Amino acid sequence: MDIMGVDVGGSGIKGALVDVKSGELSTDRIRVKTPQPAAPKAVISSIKKLVRTFDYTGPLGVGFPAVVQDGLVLSAANVDDKWINYPGQKGISKETGCQVTLLNDADAAGYAEMRFGAGRDRRGVVMIITLGTGIGSALFVNGRLVPNTELGHLYLPGHSLDAEEYASDRIRSAEDLSWQEWAKRLDQYLLHLERLFSPNMFILGGGVSKKHEKFIPHLSVRAKVVAAQLRNEAGIVGAAMAATEG
Repeated sequence: MDIMGVDVGGSGIKGALVDVKSGELSTDRIRVKTPQPAAPKAVISSIKKLVRTFDYTGPLGVGFPAVVQDGLVLSAANVDDKWINYPGQKGISKETGCQVTLLNDADAAGYAEMRFGAGRDRRGVVMIITLGTGIGSALFVNGRLVPNTELGHLYLPGHSLDAEEYASDRIRSAEDLSWQEWAKRLDQYLLHLERLFSPNMFILGGGVSKKHEKFIPHLSVRAKVVAAQLRNEAGIVGAAMAATEG
């Protein structure tokens, strides 16, 4: 069964049809730039265009970079503040004509990695960390999601910036950090998470995970650290999964 998944990020909005039984994309992935400012009307218009590109009318899953409860967006980090307390699920459904399931973007990626990727059949505490414009997090305990953790906004000891303003892939690029320099920052962040949650495994996702051999060897955390297997497709796949299960 092919279901459409959409992954909304701070710099791009991606969508594709997904075979939710296999976790594979059934179509090419289409990406459009996230409008700036990323206010509700503009972002929803971009999602609507993606849906129309696929001539799609079925259930639609949308991963969004915010805390989402019962379809209501409760935060805004890499999108416009007008999203706060905005009924995102209802708004997207109205414009697209689809039955929409809206969830946190990292949670969506986590669903996909736990079902089809590096977290498959893993028990214990597994943390999926997505590294991109910001830092997203998904926390699973014995395969069950603890939603909306948003741990990219933790403040590290001795720092005045939250983690995603210090250790995201965007910051690596903006500050022209070497892989080893960036790995040192990422390690500080993961060590902090390890002290708080004692995970059995970290799964590192986002586009930068394609180059995992350049930074994972420099990390010193006790927990096992692996690259996400679905990489940049995880958010799309997980959103589509949520649309069938939510």
